[in-house]
Amino acid sequence: MCLIVFAWRPGHAQPLIVAANRDEFYARPSLPLAQWPDTPQVYAGRDQEAGGTWLGIGADGRFAALTNIRDPHQPPARKSRGELVARFLHGSLPIDHYLADVNGRSIEYAGFNLLIGTPQELWHYNANESTPTQLTAGIYGLSNAGLDTPWPKLLKAKAALAQVLDDPHPEALLGILSDPQTAPFAELPDTGVGLATESLLSSVFIASPSYGTRASTALIVHADGLRHMVERSFGPHGGRLGEVELRI
Repeated sequence: MCLIVFAWRPGHAQPLIVAANRDEFYARPSLPLAQWPDTPQVYAGRDQEAGGTWLGIGADGRFAALTNIRDPHQPPARKSRGELVARFLHGSLPIDHYLADVNGRSIEYAGFNLLIGTPQELWHYNANESTPTQLTAGIYGLSNAGLDTPWPKLLKAKAALAQVLDDPHPEALLGILSDPQTAPFAELPDTGVGLATESLLSSVFIASPSYGTRASTALIVHADGLRHMVERSFGPHGGRLGEVELRI
């Protein structure tokens, strides 16, 4: 998952609104959003290579999502970051205990941002900072750096999310995620991957022959416990593959 914008609104009729794109190589096999047969309380897409996920919901109102930290110089990881999301969704540890465990083992993974929550609280953990943060009410964004790092696509997506919060619905959230416009060269960050790649990765929706946005997910959490999810899947060059809608 490479872009997540979300509104955390404790006490609101819709306390959590999420719009997220998962960017990955098209050749990496994955399954679309569904109830997991081996863990029925989990609803998420699934990475078939390592068994984890990038975003999902679990029992008792649990929510988790992940983005990678872009650093071409980081050493190879021993474990897949997607298991961090899956373990929280099918587990029962309180958030503070779970994040303490993650912090103690974060060296096993390549750099990551982890966003986890319950109906009562929402937390962010950045592996490079090693300090979990409980989030207060607000509009936030995560890409492949820290929380709210002002990359052009993050600023654009956050502003677009703010515009639809009076009446959020999946189609509006998915519309935010479909923007293919790259940023001007002068506004690109320098993360060590070269100008051409920085440009490719600067759009909200990424499309190329080998790498791009694989899934766009809209999640609306209601105070009464209803969770409405819509996921669209994509293939090479941004070709649309399918759509899944769940009300849980």
